[in-house]
Amino acid sequence: MKAIVVRAPGGLEQLEVRHLADPGQPGPGQIRVAVHATSLNFHDLLVANGAIPTEDGRILMSDAAGIVEAVGAGVTEFKPGDHVVSCFFPQWADGLPWDAVGNFRKTPGDGIDGYATEYVVQAASAFTLAPQGWTHAEASTITTAGLTAWRALVVDGQLKAGASVLLLGTGGVSIAALQIAKAMGARVIITSSSNEKLERALALGADAVINYRQTPDWAKRVLELTGGRGVDHIVEVGGPGTLGQSIKAVRVGGHIALIGVLTGREGALPTATLMAKQAKLQGLIVGSRRDQQEYIAALQQAGIRPVIDRSFPLESLADAFGYQESGAHFGKVVVEW
Repeated sequence: MKAIVVRAPGGLEQLEVRHLADPGQPGPGQIRVAVHATSLNFHDLLVANGAIPTEDGRILMSDAAGIVEAVGAGVTEFKPGDHVVSCFFPQWADGLPWDAVGNFRKTPGDGIDGYATEYVVQAASAFTLAPQGWTHAEASTITTAGLTAWRALVVDGQLKAGASVLLLGTGGVSIAALQIAKAMGARVIITSSSNEKLERALALGADAVINYRQTPDWAKRVLELTGGRGVDHIVEVGGPGTLGQSIKAVRVGGHIALIGVLTGREGALPTATLMAKQAKLQGLIVGSRRDQQEYIAALQQAGIRPVIDRSFPLESLADAFGYQESGAHFGKVVVEW
């Protein structure tokens, strides 16, 4: 069985193809899945390049989509031939976050082996059914990016029709959030440094766009676009380099979902402004298995399909990461085999 692993201490030049033993048949409560696609996320990149240390020889990738080949005793939720999607926190079934999801020790592609491989045998609870009619590449975008956007806006944000949403950049989470927000009747403002990408966002339904290189004080522009009120929701992917402006751009009593640290892990926070805004600043990482099932149901009902920028073969995972690092993508980068 072929798999892509990272050799310690990490780095894209440390990725290698290995031939590993087949995982065999599922035991009680398990399923065997033939994996056919994965999608790239910033977390995967941090593991691959060594910024998040992991064990030598770790099989990479947290997202997976594939086909159930066999089920073990006691499994009734799945049957051979079902198309399935992996869960980022396989131990988080439902409810509020708890201690076991405060770290990545049981997250595939980080604390445990991931899905850059041909076959896996896992607990049935590590997967959900995929949306009907989706390709494996499309389904693989659900696990991390799509579910993060869903939780930020719907599960925790309680997004309502007519609300205003600010999205930063045009990566996988932001584009998924744009699609979710428009399907729910929200008004969306989105930023990018590329006018071409902003044109594509407008074509997807964005109501207003801001080039943050041409408009460095983009929070001021957000306030202008909202009549001085600020936006109801912000999906904050940048972290310390953008959070100050996000706090300025949110309305009094608004909601900022901190889901990324693309500009760094630590930085100054304008606490007085945040307090004056009486805004809710919430850090979050992906979501529960139940959240994923509800998100998939919503995708099916709304007819949303993910935006895939480019696909690579499994053996070219390092090249896919290099493309991701370039920032040229709009939506998701995937790997298929």
